[in-house]
Amino acid sequence: MHELSIAQSLLDIVVEEANRHGVTKVRRVGVRVGAFTNVVPDSLSFCFDLIKEGTVAAEAELKLTPVPLAGLCQDCGAELDMSEAVFACPQCQSANVKVTQGQELLIDYIETDEAEA
Repeated sequence: MHELSIAQSLLDIVVEEANRHGVTKVRRVGVRVGAFTNVVPDSLSFCFDLIKEGTVAAEAELKLTPVPLAGLCQDCGAELDMSEAVFACPQCQSANVKVTQGQELLIDYIETDEAEA
């Protein structure tokens, strides 16, 4: 279960940013989770809830936003919905496809009680 190490990394970043800005309480953390990251959202939320106790994020809610897999055909320029994870262009059948979204796992926002944070 790699979600535990991911949750720990997310929490480390949240705590570091909170400390850097003098924040004492984090209310919500928004995270964009790409479909191609193999992260199980429920497991990530569960792990985050387990490890956040005793930190500025102890009462924080983890809000996960799924990001679908999409790509661009490098041969014909077609934009691809890759929800089926088929790496071939339906327009020209080329396998020369670049993934343009769905691989990201990033903190989108950190919501706090402090107005200046």
